[in-house]
Amino acid sequence: MRAPVTILTGFLGSGKTTLLNRALSSPDLQNTAVIINEFGDVSIDHALTTQSDDTIVVLENGCLCCTVFGDLVQTLNRLYHARAAGEIGFDQVLIETSGLAEVGPIIQAFLSEPTLDGLFQISSVIATVDAVNAASTLHDHAVSIRQIALADAVIITKLDLAGDGQSPSSERHLREQVRKFNQHAVILDAQDPCVDLVKLMTHRAANPTLGPDAAREWLTQEGEHNHAHHKSEDDFNHHDHETDISSFTLVQDAPMTRDALSFLLTSLERHLGTSLLRVKGLINVIEEPGRPAVVQGAQHLLHNLTWLERWPDDDHRTRIVFITQGLPAGDLEELIGLLDRIAQRTAKARLDAALIS
Repeated sequence: MRAPVTILTGFLGSGKTTLLNRALSSPDLQNTAVIINEFGDVSIDHALTTQSDDTIVVLENGCLCCTVFGDLVQTLNRLYHARAAGEIGFDQVLIETSGLAEVGPIIQAFLSEPTLDGLFQISSVIATVDAVNAASTLHDHAVSIRQIALADAVIITKLDLAGDGQSPSSERHLREQVRKFNQHAVILDAQDPCVDLVKLMTHRAANPTLGPDAAREWLTQEGEHNHAHHKSEDDFNHHDHETDISSFTLVQDAPMTRDALSFLLTSLERHLGTSLLRVKGLINVIEEPGRPAVVQGAQHLLHNLTWLERWPDDDHRTRIVFITQGLPAGDLEELIGLLDRIAQRTAKARLDAALIS
């Protein structure tokens, strides 16, 4: 079984290490390998952690997002082989990024690097937001917005220092701001005694390859935090001019051919590029009746397709969720629709040509 990985991210000074220490003090996290990414010439953050043993690894060569395909891959491989040799023991991995790290390339590494994909699986992404400095941070540093946009959970810190309810940094206002960037993440107060950090950091995300039930949870979990009702297509369309973060769901009743699907995914990678923050979905393919294809990816890279043995429920429509930056929802919908029509026509033309020959 692949080891689950939790990514703890958040801008500089937002309280990641404090939360990490709170979590590591629990015996439930004793068998956790911790990777701390530090940005600068002198390592400081790892010295602030309460856990100090061979399962703490420090990456000091710069921002993790810049060295992710080198240092991180090598580090995780070393951890895995050390565990296999009986040198260390761990059940899961927790990565604390530097405050300047982009989360997208880290997610992409787990989806695209064969060794990581076979040994590890991202379980959840947790982002911290500093209530005191949130307004200026979100205004001046775009990376802080992307950290929130890709999170499964957002933890607001330092609310006790942020002022009264009329302050721009009040909890209500800040929650509204976070919700603009991420329609689906659960938003928590770090000081709330009901918030179980250990449970949050050991949460096991649904793995769509494990079967229909897991696939249904994986595809629908983004909306469960905020809406109990069934979502219409309009519920998935969102854009905010302040954030430039958009989301859109492509829904198709008719199945598509393998060729059309391949052309569509290749075109999405080429035309959306780095504007594509996340994508995931279930696809109905003509050549595989009863077996939906699973697609997921981060940034410009889409992971190889995997297949389920059966659909998770009676809804056999193709449903693909896109989260983008810098592309308004209307333009995104129009572009995806255009690429889809071109893909269908190209696949049909190839089939017709093959039949004639």
